[in-house]
Parts: sequence; C-alpha cells; structure tokens
Amino acid sequence: MKPLNKYALLQTARPPAVYKWVLHDALYRMETNQKTVYLTFDDGPTPGVSDLALDLLKTYQAKASFFCLGKNVEAFPELFQRMLNEGHSVGNHSYSHPDGWKTPNKDYFHDVAQAEKVINSGLFRPPYGKLSPFQYLQLKKRFRVVLWDTLSLDYDQNLEPEFCWDIVRKNTRNGSIVVFHDSLKAAPRMLPVLEKTLNWLSKEGYRMQAIPMK
Repeated sequence: MKPLNKYALLQTARPPAVYKWVLHDALYRMETNQKTVYLTFDDGPTPGVSDLALDLLKTYQAKASFFCLGKNVEAFPELFQRMLNEGHSVGNHSYSHPDGWKTPNKDYFHDVAQAEKVINSGLFRPPYGKLSPFQYLQLKKRFRVVLWDTLSLDYDQNLEPEFCWDIVRKNTRNGSIVVFHDSLKAAPRMLPVLEKTLNWLSKEGYRMQAIPMK
C-alpha cells in the first residue's frame, strides 16, 4: 500500500468539508477546556470484540460511547447491558445499518425507530456517516446527531493496524470524537490500535469520557 502524505492523512481522518455545511449543527467535536477525548465505537455489540474493548477501557479507567445496532442489541442484550453497567454511554446506530443516501426516507426512519425500541438514548450516528439533508432535519428533532473529528479507518481490511494508529495519533486533539468499530471485520485493527490509543492518551494526561446520552 502506498503511504499517504500528512495532508492526505488529515483529510482521511476528518469529515468531508461539505458535511459541516449541510449537517452544520451536528456534533463533530466536544467543546471542553480540559484535556479530554471522546472515544466512540460503532456497530456492536459484538461478542469477542466489544467485550475485549470493554476490558481495555476498564484497565485504563476510560469511558466511551457505543453506537449500537438494534439487531445486535436484541441478539446480545447481556453485552449491551454490560456497556451501561460499566458507565459507558450508548447511542442509536440504526437497526440494520442502512445507507441513508440509498434508502427511501420512510424505510430509513422506520429502521431508526425500530432500533429506538431497544436503545434508549438521545444520541444518533448514521451508518457510514451518510444522511440526506431531509433525514438530518427530521432526526435532529429527536436526537443529537453525532459524527466525528477523527476516523480511525479500522474497518478497512486493506490497511495495517499501524496505519490506523498513525491516523489516530496524528489527528486526535482536545475534544476529539474518535471513531472505532467493535465489529468482527474491524477487530484485527481496532483492538491493537485501541490499546495503543488508551496507553498514549493516559500518558499524555488526557481523560477519556463518554458523550452524555441526553
């Protein structure tokens, strides 16, 4: 794989500029005067992945936010409950992971509402980070739409863990909302990168906090 230059790496990690124009009041980065970072996870709960992530978070006394799929919450309720019991926040990531740019509005809203039955949270993150302007306007009436400041790209099976770690290390800053994925596909990259991230942030004096659900 041809290495990316620093400029390309930054552009890969940050949301496209058009997002902040179209989805202008979504949450990309938390406002804080303290050294605090907000780690987030998409697509769980996943046995053999989410539980290992929770173990690492516990080791470093870190809190995080898990944006869960409704179908996975139904399938693995004990793992979902563990997230809550250990002081993490959870968010709605839809029921079945539809692409907002390709899914009719009625179907998309139904999918989100189905997830809402098992995920009691005021947070929502769209799968793939994709929402139409209309979908966004409707959903922000019910949710705080959370996007990101740093995307680890851990879901890309063509990348090495070290590359994903470089993205996180070079782009995470005070108030950053960092995206990982607690899925089977992402696990070979997510887990080692998460451990390095937790160790690095701890040594640098950062607190790792969950995004409030309300």
